[in-house]
Amino acid sequence: MRLVKLIANLGYGSRKEIQAAIKNGWVTDRAGNPLKTDSKTPHDEILFDDEPLDPAPGMVLLMNKPLGYTCSTKDQGKLIYDLLPDRFRMRKPVLATIGRLDKETSGALLFTDDGAFLHKVIAPKSHVPKVYEITLDRPLKGGEADLFASGTMMLEAEHKPLKPAELEVIGEQHARLTLHEGRYHQIRRMFAATGNHVTALTRIRIGGLGLEGLAEGDWILLDDAQKASIFQG
Repeated sequence: MRLVKLIANLGYGSRKEIQAAIKNGWVTDRAGNPLKTDSKTPHDEILFDDEPLDPAPGMVLLMNKPLGYTCSTKDQGKLIYDLLPDRFRMRKPVLATIGRLDKETSGALLFTDDGAFLHKVIAPKSHVPKVYEITLDRPLKGGEADLFASGTMMLEAEHKPLKPAELEVIGEQHARLTLHEGRYHQIRRMFAATGNHVTALTRIRIGGLGLEGLAEGDWILLDDAQKASIFQG
């Protein structure tokens, strides 16, 4: 039954459905030999319907999230999981996002089914910066960079100042901001406090990992080097 549990936990179907698939010869090794429920074939040698199995638990994905998608499995409207294979929603352990991007924010979004990795990325001691490109409704006033870098800025209804953040001015209404924490709608609230309004927001980098070559709506499975780069930003 080990093989049944393995494939069911990857989201390919219920245990009963996987047992039927094995009985029908849809689960084979790479040589095309049908496998049995007690087969001890290595994970990367197993085919389901002539296709290699999805990665074992421990995988990390990077998505270039489009606008209009919600980071949820159950909300109404377009969901980020609609951009992934349906079976990914059924994986055990669950495939979860590492942090969130709101519906009106696009860009780099990580997923993992590895709880230890998730907590390592979000842990303050990991010092993983996140870089955003921002378009504003009105021109910058000129003092925003010093304010954001001061470590004294307070957001409305909060009692702890923001950590210093680095603002790079690209144009009069266009900037790049590096954050070292993640509070609710933080960037929008920071600019609102200066009398401005964010009209477009994209996360372009998480640590040392960027979106180079990844089209909007696409995703990739990260290798060990790419995962390590997250902590090298």
